[in-house]
Amino acid sequence: MLEFLLSPDILIAFFTLTALELVLGIDNIIFISILVDKLPKEKQELARRIGLFLAMFMRIGLLLVLSWIVGLTEPVMTLLDHAISGRDLILIGGGLFLIWKSTGEVHQLLEGEEGEASRKVASSFLGVIAQIMVIDLVFSLDSIITAVGMVSEVGVMIAAVIASVGLMMVFASGIGRFVSDHPTIKMLALSFLVVVGVVLIADGFGHHVPKGYIYFAMAFSVCVEMLNIRLRKKGLKPVDLREPYVRDPVTADSASVK
Repeated sequence: MLEFLLSPDILIAFFTLTALELVLGIDNIIFISILVDKLPKEKQELARRIGLFLAMFMRIGLLLVLSWIVGLTEPVMTLLDHAISGRDLILIGGGLFLIWKSTGEVHQLLEGEEGEASRKVASSFLGVIAQIMVIDLVFSLDSIITAVGMVSEVGVMIAAVIASVGLMMVFASGIGRFVSDHPTIKMLALSFLVVVGVVLIADGFGHHVPKGYIYFAMAFSVCVEMLNIRLRKKGLKPVDLREPYVRDPVTADSASVK
């Protein structure tokens, strides 16, 4: 324990891995927030905490079976002239699940009141938890493979996972409420999850896409939408750059007279 606190290399590895775990956990937080939004208000916080706890224990469990993780990279089949490993199968399955679930949520949002009614009827606490567990497996696998590539000490990995999940619990509730209260942000989040699903499938077929590009595009979109939200709160119409600028002749004439 003293060695962990005093070694600069271990501390740097711990904080770096914790930061990466937080970045990789953004997908999980968004997905959990959208899923628990289906439940009654009094059950949402409990479902959110259970989902994050499941993510933490699943990642720790995977860390304790590192030999199995390494074995997942061995080819088990060939598909479209590409060798597919166990890890690839999980990524492809998780990507398909994300695309199916996200497009279904988009469809319900576009249905309006009918979609809200069907969503409430079809949702159950155990059903939401089961869906969280499925996607937790995919995100946990991605996170653990990153951790294994960065750090060799299992203790540091477990500490980073616990610290990152603790921080996610602090912010998850606020993020969930914000996503739930702003339909346009929710639509952006669902679109983001569709993109993540496509990236997971591409990664499963050996085409790696750096997630930094995706996170940057999503952050830029959220910043633009935040500006539009502020404009709507002030009672102004969001700026549409496609509309041509028309000079007001009355205002122009009065300005020239002055």
